[in-house]
This record gives sequence, C-alpha cells and structure tokens, in this order.
Amino acid sequence: MNNLKKVFFLGFIALILPLMNVKAATVTVRNQSDLKAALQNTEATIISLGEDIETTEKINITRPVTIDGNNHTIKYVGKFGSDQSSDNKVWGGIYVLQVYKTNATIRNIKLTGGNAALLVNGGNVKLEGTIDVSGNGFGGIELGQGSGVEDINHLIMDENTTIVNSTETSDKPTLWVPGDSDAAVIEKNGKEYVIASGEELTDEVLNAVLEDQPSPQTGDSIVLTSMIGLLSLGAFGLSAKKYMA
Repeated sequence: MNNLKKVFFLGFIALILPLMNVKAATVTVRNQSDLKAALQNTEATIISLGEDIETTEKINITRPVTIDGNNHTIKYVGKFGSDQSSDNKVWGGIYVLQVYKTNATIRNIKLTGGNAALLVNGGNVKLEGTIDVSGNGFGGIELGQGSGVEDINHLIMDENTTIVNSTETSDKPTLWVPGDSDAAVIEKNGKEYVIASGEELTDEVLNAVLEDQPSPQTGDSIVLTSMIGLLSLGAFGLSAKKYMA
C-alpha cells in the first residue's frame, strides 16, 4: 500500500511540475519597477504587459526573453541630453528598449517617447504582431553595433508582423543602419534581406519587404533590390551617432 501511494505521489508530481514551470516562466508587469525586476529574473522567459507602462530610463534587455506587449505601450517620460531636456528631439541616446548582445522576441507593443523606439545592438530580435514605433524623436528601429560589438544585427519577422510609424518624416526613418555599423540582416519566412550600412527605410518600404511586394519607389522586386543593396532612401545625418550599451 505504501509503495502504491508513493507511485501515485510521484506520478502526481510529474503531472503538475510542467504546469508549475509554465506559470513561473510568465511574469505580468504593470510598471517600470515590475519590468526591471522581471528582466533580472532569469526564470521569467515571457514578460507580459498588464497595462501601459511609463519609464524614466532606457530599458535594457541583456538575456533571452520574450516581451509580450498585449497591445500595450511602453512610453519613455524621462529627460534627454546633458541639459536634461524634456524634448525627445534632443539627442541623449535614449531608446525605449535596447536589446544588447542577446536574443529576444517582441510582440504586439508600442514603444514611444524616446529618441528612438528600439536599438538592436549585437542581437537577434524577432518581431511579432503589430510593432508601433510612432512618437520618437529620431525614428523607429536602429540596427546598430556600437562600440565593442562585432556580431551582425539580425531582425526576424513572421507573416503577421506589421511595423507602424505614424510620425515618420524624412529625418525620422522607421528603420536604419548607421553609417558606422556593418550591414544588418532582416529575415522573413527564411529569406534574408541585407540592409547596408547607412541605409534608411520608411515603414512603407519595410512592410513591402515583409510582404515581398514591389518597391513603392521603383516598382522592382523588393527581394531583388534589397539583396543588391539599393533600398537606401538617402542619408539623413544619423550615421554620425555612436551608441553604447
């Protein structure tokens, strides 16, 4: 009888342990402190936003993790530059999120209020769902290496990825590779598109890349033009910046 109870107990533990691990792996955050703590918790493999979050500092991602925005917003509300300006068009090296030398997945989120929304800095980042990078002072997504980083930046999209940038202008591109970085790679459904050093893409061109449609500028295949490095929309002066982790 005792052996039967022991077998039953061990079987019960074997059944519930995976469920316990799944619960422990997902952490819901509702403010800046929650978010920073979850990023420090290596057992939290999925960080889920329970509501919109305001942050007074750049949020650094330095380990493998998924940030599930649940269609919420992370908004930077801190200061910029040595003068502590409230204007995000004053350069202070402030990205709402920075992925540094690691892998990460970011889904269904708006990143706003910073100098830029997202810096992929020597990392591999997968974007899923709708990624809104509107409302940043210098643009949306930078694929920049910065000082001491040798790995090529890799941005991966799935078939449902949509990039939104309602505040894009000629000097606020949706995605760019600074002139002091090596070329970066965008991957979609196993196809890789090379984005050269100094190139800048609008959201229209970027989403055309994702949909494998003709370029709005040339009518040529986006696959062809991106593979031969002709997607550049001109240099808008961003290549002079150097970004540190």
